Amino acid sequence: MSFPLLTATAALPAIGAIATAAVPAARRTAAKWLALLFSLGTLVLAAVVFLRFEPGGDRYQLTESRAWIADFGVRYELGVDGIGVALLGLTALLIPFVIVAAWHDADPLETKSTRWRPTQGFFALILMVEAMVILSFVATDVFLFYILFEAMLIPMYFLIGGFGDRAHAGTDESAATQRSYAAVKFLLYNLAGGLIMLAAVIGLYVVAGSFSLSEIAEARANGSLEMATSTERWLFLGFFFAFAVKAPLWPLHTWLPNAMGEATAPVAVLITAIVDKVGTFAMLRFCLGLFPEASKWATPVVITLALISIVYGALLAVGQRDIKRLIAYASISHFGFIILGIFAMTSQGQSGATLYMVNHGISTAALLLVAGFLITRRGSRLIADYGGVQKVAPVLAGTFLIGGLATLSLPGLAPFVSEFLVLVGTFSAYPVAGIIATSGIVLAALYVLVLYQRTMTGPVQESVRSMSDLRARELAVAVPLIAVLIFLGVFPKPLTDVVNPAVEHTMSDVQKKDPQPEVEAAK
Repeated sequence: MSFPLLTATAALPAIGAIATAAVPAARRTAAKWLALLFSLGTLVLAAVVFLRFEPGGDRYQLTESRAWIADFGVRYELGVDGIGVALLGLTALLIPFVIVAAWHDADPLETKSTRWRPTQGFFALILMVEAMVILSFVATDVFLFYILFEAMLIPMYFLIGGFGDRAHAGTDESAATQRSYAAVKFLLYNLAGGLIMLAAVIGLYVVAGSFSLSEIAEARANGSLEMATSTERWLFLGFFFAFAVKAPLWPLHTWLPNAMGEATAPVAVLITAIVDKVGTFAMLRFCLGLFPEASKWATPVVITLALISIVYGALLAVGQRDIKRLIAYASISHFGFIILGIFAMTSQGQSGATLYMVNHGISTAALLLVAGFLITRRGSRLIADYGGVQKVAPVLAGTFLIGGLATLSLPGLAPFVSEFLVLVGTFSAYPVAGIIATSGIVLAALYVLVLYQRTMTGPVQESVRSMSDLRARELAVAVPLIAVLIFLGVFPKPLTDVVNPAVEHTMSDVQKKDPQPEVEAAK
């Protein structure tokens, strides 16, 4: 039997989580280094997966299949396609930066109410989330995916509620209350979506007699799988609701600003740049793959919700006074673009949506982590508490600006390519939707540039006059992320070569072809 590379890639951070949690309480620094080493080892294995993946080969590669719960037809089945390998790479790339950026976030404080914070547990939880997310990107058994989809909520709940942002304007008691509220809201919203999905998963098994994506696809191809139209639509809605909560799509988005606002900046990156991508990824793999006719039936409504997310998220970002909540609402707008590209059902739209997942993850990580460094120095998340930072910390201001420009999809930076493809794909199929979506670009420029103006330019406020510039550890986080944004902005080919064949398979699942441009015949 060949080496189980996908299992190893997911198992390494899980083993790292156990090892990190077992480090003695007094050895906090050793726990941090151990977590970082395991995350770097996972990145190496993810690079091997990426290099071994053949874009022109089988749809699912590096496959593994073993009996798990045989009485119920559940198998441990793994396989990676072009979309999954891109998101697996994103996850493995970002986690080391998250760990380095969070180096001191779980250090014990002197106050009694936060003396309990276990540093080892904090980094162990991050590694556990990484393991579950990686497995969810390669799971080809629907029940296995569901287990992972729900299980990752547990470590995220403790990361949000137990290790919240210390830059809180209220008292320790009020801060703890708000953290608890954000964590419970996150958990309840996602659990509600998961329970509805569970009913749909059971319904799928009753209809198809299998949880395996390959077996279901084979049964559909040879005509042995007959699914009534109404049944397919109900099952689609069960899956889509859970993914829309995770994504998050308006109006199921309200947990995200609370969770990102109360979490530390690295945990906020974990939420929006990594965990939330499971929702949009699952729309491509499960909604379109398992329920193609229902997906086409729901397209007008989903596109409408995506457009509302784009405009609504951007408008609320413009009016925010809290830096992290602004970035949260901006992410809601960006997820609207991703879902718009998926359900435009064109090859450009879906390729752009997949690239958007990767590029949004990198750009949001860069902006949020630098914002976290800024907030840590000042001790406040409020935009009004800053001013003139670029005069006292020019490197911090410069990296913040580049992260912001990437967020607004400036040409030359990675998100521009993905947003352009989404809009081109949408225009070709739904011109009106494409026109409305472009308003999100204008609003993005407004909220990013206004944020930079109010925090970094103008007179130097007394509260930031003694602010230090980025240190070596912080530069080790910001500079590589910016370098990746520039590289993928001018040379996205390594990603597009991997993603495009997978998109062709998805287009084949839904039996859609790209609209042909209308050319007036010559007279």
